[in-house]
Amino acid sequence: MGSASREALANVKATLSAEPLGAEAGADLLAASAQIEAAPALRSALADASADAAAKLSLVEKLFGSASSGARSVLAAAVAQSWSTPAEFVAGVEELGLRAAANAHGELADELLAAAGVIDGSHELELNLGSKLGDSAAKVALVDRLFSGKLSGPAVGVVRHLVANPRGRKLSAALRESARIAADQGGSELATVTVAAPLSEAQQARVAALLQQSAGRPVRVTTVLDPSLVGGVRIQVGNDVIDGSVKSRLEDLRLQLAG
Repeated sequence: MGSASREALANVKATLSAEPLGAEAGADLLAASAQIEAAPALRSALADASADAAAKLSLVEKLFGSASSGARSVLAAAVAQSWSTPAEFVAGVEELGLRAAANAHGELADELLAAAGVIDGSHELELNLGSKLGDSAAKVALVDRLFSGKLSGPAVGVVRHLVANPRGRKLSAALRESARIAADQGGSELATVTVAAPLSEAQQARVAALLQQSAGRPVRVTTVLDPSLVGGVRIQVGNDVIDGSVKSRLEDLRLQLAG
């Protein structure tokens, strides 16, 4: 995100803890982000920093009057900010929806990671749910068959939203980023540790302790198996990546030899 969007998002995030938003706010904000994304003129109008603030607020009330009061209050705060681009405004509203959902459902991050693990485990699922050519309604129906009864309603709602509104993102990556946002809203970091072979419980505890010491707050660790790494470990915390895998070192050596 651009600097203006980062500042805007930080300002609106404060409204999430200022008062209870209600259990419906997260789903309503995600639905609003999808509606705004689908209408370029609306997206531009609401993200236009030079537009009259009262007019934008009136537009929010007109279009999203059926949303919960908590969702409308967040949208009102969002349109009052200056965003770098209309696309980043949409991304901001989506993130606010994820954060509101996490406020109401403390296990959201873990459930989204579980969904990502299911998708990662099936190349066919990734193709079916992530294909640009597939019918959106059919993909949402597949999500319901896969996860209804296994994940909570809020978590299934987030998966449905990401499948129906990919915005150029790979589904498993979008799920993990959404889980990171949900964890952050709960006051913890989310670390993805990719290894070639499973870690022992002692190794997992050691990694978690080291990451928590570095981050200065609780760290929730999820482990991903990738035999192509050969050995070593790759750790991602937010946008920071520590790659100590054998695959990475071999690639570095290949580049040095080629140079």
